[in-house]
Amino acid sequence: MKPNNPFPVVGYHGPDMFCDREKETERLSKNLMGGLNITLISLRRMGKTALIHHVFNEISSKKQSVCLYIDLYPTRSIKDLTRQLATASMNVLPRKKRTGNRFLSFLKGLRPVITYDPLTGAPGVRFEYSDVAEYEVTLAALLKFLGEMGTDVYLAFDEFQVISSYEDGNAEAMLRTMIQPLTNIHFIFSGSNRHMMNEIFHSTKRPFFASTRIMSLPVISTESYSRFIAEKFAENKRKISPEAIAFVLEWTRRHTYYTQSVCNTLFSYGGREIDIQSARAICGEILEEQEKTFLQYRHLLTVNQWQVLMAVAKEGKVYRAQSGEFLSRYSLGTPAGTKRAIDALLAKEMIYEESDSTGTYNSVYDLFLSRWLERQ
Repeated sequence: MKPNNPFPVVGYHGPDMFCDREKETERLSKNLMGGLNITLISLRRMGKTALIHHVFNEISSKKQSVCLYIDLYPTRSIKDLTRQLATASMNVLPRKKRTGNRFLSFLKGLRPVITYDPLTGAPGVRFEYSDVAEYEVTLAALLKFLGEMGTDVYLAFDEFQVISSYEDGNAEAMLRTMIQPLTNIHFIFSGSNRHMMNEIFHSTKRPFFASTRIMSLPVISTESYSRFIAEKFAENKRKISPEAIAFVLEWTRRHTYYTQSVCNTLFSYGGREIDIQSARAICGEILEEQEKTFLQYRHLLTVNQWQVLMAVAKEGKVYRAQSGEFLSRYSLGTPAGTKRAIDALLAKEMIYEESDSTGTYNSVYDLFLSRWLERQ
């Protein structure tokens, strides 16, 4: 169902509500249909999931195929991955057609327990094996079935970096062995932890070394996002000034989730004509709404970690966190203490590490938190 607000913040709602990404869409589609497996890396909430669904929508419109999306973020083991793959396959493969009937017959042989989501009613699959090895056999069988369906299958594993922390210590090697002979399944391995994803796909010691084409997802260009925002307001007989759009894109740093969230709120609560004052006011209200949550973070961090977090927020980008200039400007103490705080904040995913033409820098992960800290 099409949402009333043209700036959805969750899910994919079709090409009309998808902003730009023309180059990324074309490149990802061509590589996948050309038989390449892809590693897609970007920060969380930058639009990876929506891009994957957008590309799957395009591929499905061009050729008969099966597109499966699996979110690995909540998984902790091969057992969880097996359940997710079986559930996604059952929900995507058409049950009234030959392939769907074949899959249901195949699934029955795996002794599944069928469950139903109490809110959506969507069916799910659970296996209750006593031996971990049975889950490995089942996962291999599921992938083999998909690979022998007689049609191309496009399978996306989102937040793939979590596989490196599975309870099953050999999960990477096991999965690599399973997928290597599958010529009809084309994979997207998507992840938001650049360090871990680079380790998995760039380290010569890891099973997935040099097995995919690497893609990064940058921010959407100012021109494209400005045009998109103006058009969506105009289509709904609303107007937003160029100054207001420029402010929103600068304030959110064109990070997709935060830009969508601000525009969503502007569309919901703004008047028929939105100027820069309205945009500033809405951004202030968003920060006020989340202030209690942000204050809770202070109790979860040490004094030093909180001070470093605030300093990183005020800088926006910190290229040399242990430099005397940075430490002196924010009275942060010793380089060693600041490094420990940076490492702890990275581990807690309060900040992230990224690179640009200037070098490697740290920024606060939650942009709303970053903007709130700037004001303290």
